[in-house]
Amino acid sequence: MVAALKSALKARPRLRADAQRNRERIVDAAREMFVEHGAEVPLDEVARRAGVGNATLYRHFPDRRELIHHVTLHVMARIAEQAERALAEEPDAFEALRRWVHAAADERVGALCPLLSESVDRNHPDHLEARDRLNRDIEALMERAREAGQLRADIDVGDLMVAITQLTRPLPGWGSPRAESGGGCVDFDRFVHRHLQLFLDGLRAPARSELPGSAATLEDLRQQN
Repeated sequence: MVAALKSALKARPRLRADAQRNRERIVDAAREMFVEHGAEVPLDEVARRAGVGNATLYRHFPDRRELIHHVTLHVMARIAEQAERALAEEPDAFEALRRWVHAAADERVGALCPLLSESVDRNHPDHLEARDRLNRDIEALMERAREAGQLRADIDVGDLMVAITQLTRPLPGWGSPRAESGGGCVDFDRFVHRHLQLFLDGLRAPARSELPGSAATLEDLRQQN
């Protein structure tokens, strides 16, 4: 399990290997189904996708709120690890940032945003720790690109997260029979990485325009929720 999820379990008795695998499968399945169907998906369906019984799911996660809490920790940890790997492995600063932005989009953070606003205690110590780690990692990517003269100076972490969130948020009605039959919105997922690349091109220095307003930080985004 990723680092933040391990941190969240420090106070718990150590699980047997098979129990730990079941726990990880449940979190992975829940993340997939929350993205596809929203946070109200039946937990029986989550258990079925994870390949475990209902009793196993409830033994690990007594209620929906507890499961959502661990899914959000899991996603934040995965995104932070993507940033850390990009920073360590990419010699070019802007390429490291580009790699992370596309990896974060693949986590479908826009589809998971409602979990943060409706079902998560954002002041929980585990959540604060995961959020601070993610913020530090993204800032490190951006600072490196700025120092290399590749990133415009008038943006902040929140600007990146707004773009990624908006481009990975499901359109209203998507997933309905009408949409799937071609009568509703097109499958916009296939355009996400193309439009992210257009956005990234706009982040390169030297800037070709002056942005209105001020740079958005993560704190700005939290105050809006």
